[in-house]
This record gives sequence, C-alpha cells and structure tokens, in this order.
Amino acid sequence: MKTRVHVIISGRVQGVWYRASTKQKAEALGLTGWVKNTADGNVEAMFEGDESSVDEMIAWCRKGPPLAQVAEVKVSEKCVGGTCSNFAVLHD
Repeated sequence: MKTRVHVIISGRVQGVWYRASTKQKAEALGLTGWVKNTADGNVEAMFEGDESSVDEMIAWCRKGPPLAQVAEVKVSEKCVGGTCSNFAVLHD
C-alpha cells in the first residue's frame, strides 16, 4: 500500500549532510519526494512510497547522518496523489 508523509526534522540538522544523506536513503528505499532546509534551521521532507519503506525512512530520520543531532521529528500523513516521479533536494 502506498502512502505519503510530510516530515519536519529539528535539531542540529543543517550543515551536517542531512539533505544529501536523506536523498541517498530515500532512493535506496525506492521512495519519491523531496527534502529541503527551512529558514528556521529545520529540514522538511515529503516521502512517498510503500508504507514499510516510508516507515523505515521515518525511523532513519530520527537518527539522520552521523553528524546530525535530531531533537524531534514531526510526521503528518498526506493523501497519495502520485505527483512525485523521483527524489529531489530542493533549494530556495
């Protein structure tokens, strides 16, 4: 079953390769979506794919790459619309 989630990760998550590592992990899990830094120092992402893969991605987000210090991960489920064809790092 496919699902889509919107995630906001807070803590020390910018300047530690969080976006690049997220893209690598998401692609390895076969997910589509995007990841970007936010102006308030968080990382925001949208993951779409099989429910088990999305769950594994969320679990990974709670740790992040080695230099990250994740304080909180907020997850909200979204309806699946199939708008993403790949995984991208977005830039403002």
